[in-house]
Amino acid sequence: MSEATPAFGALRDIRIIDLTQMLAGPYGTMMLADHGAEVIKVEAPEGDMTRGGGPFRADDSEKVLGGYFQSIGRNKRSVCLDLKTEAGRAALKALVRDADAVTENFRAGVLERLGVGYEVLREVNPRLVYGALRGFGDQRTGASPYVDWPAFDVVAQAMGGIMATTGPDATTPTKVGPGVGDIVPGMMLAFGVLAAIHHARRTGEGQFVDISMVDAVLAVCERSVWQHSVLGEVPGPEGNHHPFLCPFGMLPAADGFITVAAHQDAFFKIMCNAIGAPELPDDPRFVDVPSRTANRHVLIGQLGALTSRFTKSELMERLGGRIPFGPVMNIVDIERDPHFAVREMVVDLEQPGSATPIRVAGVPIKMTRTPGGVHRRSPYLGEDTVVQLQRAGLTDAEIAALIASRAARTYRG
Repeated sequence: MSEATPAFGALRDIRIIDLTQMLAGPYGTMMLADHGAEVIKVEAPEGDMTRGGGPFRADDSEKVLGGYFQSIGRNKRSVCLDLKTEAGRAALKALVRDADAVTENFRAGVLERLGVGYEVLREVNPRLVYGALRGFGDQRTGASPYVDWPAFDVVAQAMGGIMATTGPDATTPTKVGPGVGDIVPGMMLAFGVLAAIHHARRTGEGQFVDISMVDAVLAVCERSVWQHSVLGEVPGPEGNHHPFLCPFGMLPAADGFITVAAHQDAFFKIMCNAIGAPELPDDPRFVDVPSRTANRHVLIGQLGALTSRFTKSELMERLGGRIPFGPVMNIVDIERDPHFAVREMVVDLEQPGSATPIRVAGVPIKMTRTPGGVHRRSPYLGEDTVVQLQRAGLTDAEIAALIASRAARTYRG
């Protein structure tokens, strides 16, 4: 049985029943949990695949806390139910009875076929917010021709437009490194669920919140939409620089790369003086913003030849704080940098079975009165089954029968 964690955060009075799995949905509910929402992760007997990076044996799945799962499962609780059984579905309905929201990211129709879709659960709890995250949305808000297609991060990146404008040159669309096709929809799920809970608390009226992964990625690519509408352009990969502003992008250093946003006249002059080229701002090709944009490829080449003479550290001394500037950092650089330390953006988390804690990303939304935080490791599979079912009103005998029938599972240590 898991230890109690003191209530914290701005969302401490919100309760979420979380049926999501993998990355997209769990990232959104992680955001809620990081700010104090009670997130009850309901898992099938085999557990979320991210527990171990893949399938695992029934006799050891409850103990698996892989790095992936630890990163996005922190601050949550785990209840293990088999929703393919009538008893498991009844237990879920009991959990939903006093919840603010249910979240899920199954393919369209899966939970309806199991008998625990939105229309069923809202009869149990009329003020329930039901947040669904799918590749192409749900027919309740707009029936996509692809509504039945499965999707993961790379599909959302491709069809949402972000891949088409990312890459080293105009002919090479490129996947963005982090799973933004999952993470951005997860963020929007968190926002949508919170907005709907706000409405439900004012009116007593729940609702269906529908997040499409490809829609969410398209929303991030808003510039492409207006570029095509207003300018008649079809934006392609832009490399490491901006199509309208210069210098605005990445330049080489002697030991890596830096970024600058020195397109404004004042910043451009400061940069040129600092890297030993005070004559560049007076060059007719670079004298103002339109000129620098028109001649950006020439200017980028000249600036790169200059910045490559200095190390990242030297360029930080010359440019840091004077213009928008930042070195390109990998995770080793990040863990050494005082900014991320003082901002608590890489934090230690208990890793059972190891004397060395696991390190995960911290909470980026800082609040002065109700701070969020990473307060608890991810739960073992079924670690909170008994406590949460008791809270839902089931008797000890009923819970024991559920476990004996394998409709529910509890972590036994």
